[in-house]
Amino acid sequence: MILTLARRSLLSRPLRSAVLAGGFGLGVSVMVALLGIGDVILDQARAPALVGGGDVIVGSETGRVGSARFVLAEVLSGGSPGDRVKVASPCRRSSLYLIVDQGSTPMAARGGIPSLERALGDPETSGAATWIDTPADREWASPTREQVLRAMDRFHSIPDVPARAGSWSEWLYFNGRAGSTRFYLTFFAGPRVAPFKRMLGVRLQLERKGALSAYSSSSLVTDEQLALAPDVTAGPNRVRLIGSEYHIHIDLGAESGGPRAAGDLVVRAERGRSLPPFTMHGAGGWVSGYVVPVMAGALAGAITIGGETLDLSGGTGYHDHNWGFWEGVRWQWGQVQGGGLAFVYGRVYPPADAADAGRLPGFLVALGSEGPVGYATNVSIQEADSGVGQAPRRLVVSGRGESLVVTLQIDVDQIATTRTAVGSFGGGMNFLQLRGTYRVSGHVGDRTVDFTAPGSAETFRRQK
Repeated sequence: MILTLARRSLLSRPLRSAVLAGGFGLGVSVMVALLGIGDVILDQARAPALVGGGDVIVGSETGRVGSARFVLAEVLSGGSPGDRVKVASPCRRSSLYLIVDQGSTPMAARGGIPSLERALGDPETSGAATWIDTPADREWASPTREQVLRAMDRFHSIPDVPARAGSWSEWLYFNGRAGSTRFYLTFFAGPRVAPFKRMLGVRLQLERKGALSAYSSSSLVTDEQLALAPDVTAGPNRVRLIGSEYHIHIDLGAESGGPRAAGDLVVRAERGRSLPPFTMHGAGGWVSGYVVPVMAGALAGAITIGGETLDLSGGTGYHDHNWGFWEGVRWQWGQVQGGGLAFVYGRVYPPADAADAGRLPGFLVALGSEGPVGYATNVSIQEADSGVGQAPRRLVVSGRGESLVVTLQIDVDQIATTRTAVGSFGGGMNFLQLRGTYRVSGHVGDRTVDFTAPGSAETFRRQK
């Protein structure tokens, strides 16, 4: 019926129908032409040659690249990408205002490093002979390995958020294994306990012959002392970054009585096996940050307990660094090395007044000998408890991304439980540090992954 009425209407006014059809056709053709022109203009606007030279623009899905110096020094200058990259330059765009007596004029400005911009063939600045590198430009563009690590591993100023200030903490975490010996070492700086002063605690968990023992101490330090991090000192205990090596000295009392634990350790940061810093922000000034300077590095040194010396030479070490406001925060985390790869996964659950935990994805990263080889944010972390409210005995982590489809199954061998207080991280829950056997299978890039290795994990459970 509708088609019949439409046909009769068109036939009753043939001239009007012809004009209408022509108008529609013209409108559609103009729209198609405009869309085509728009695509061409957009492609041209994104062309590296128009932006400032070069062949490829490296950007971020969230906007500005937050770790550009790390990308230049660790990704584009080393490994297989470094073999193909001849020159790379940072670029920053911003709005400036020219202020004169008659008023202000807005301008779009672009900044970079002169020598690198010229090497890229930037036509706008290639003829500006007076535009030369400053000492700061040269240091930023060509940092030493130690400078890169110090920039990643620095301690942060406590944000001015009075409502959350009491839960600010920042810590350096190391773990390592050599044979049947494994250690877990933390240098933990809590909130201020007096003007410009904080407690710096040091805690070692040592696993040997299947038994776990703990050693600790604490010292009062100043904000000025912590600003030297990763070089930190707590009484006789200290961390010193020398080149690409973390030199650690410990002298700690046993928490359950008995002989002290003392020793010197060295954890080496391998080029290409680091994750750059990333920071999450939420409502009310909430912030949480994480960086992994050493995903898998050579380990050396020894720890002495009484008259027994535990040689760690030839082992593998790991080091990460966390900071932020931790009241009501919990997380799931784990790491393992094997098959020529290092894996780390995690997910942070912020307090309800800071962000919707359901909207913060987890992550799973795989690093090879030349740097990152796989990454996923489509991550599932399942924990199978041995009973209601009890600690997990098995975890299954699945990650799926463009370059990674991997499953990590962790059978828990050992659990260390720490009761947290209300107002601290975990919000009064039990903090569980897990040691277990990982079975990792799947695909990373073009390689098949299938190995079994010991590793670590962390999670939380409600207190009974």
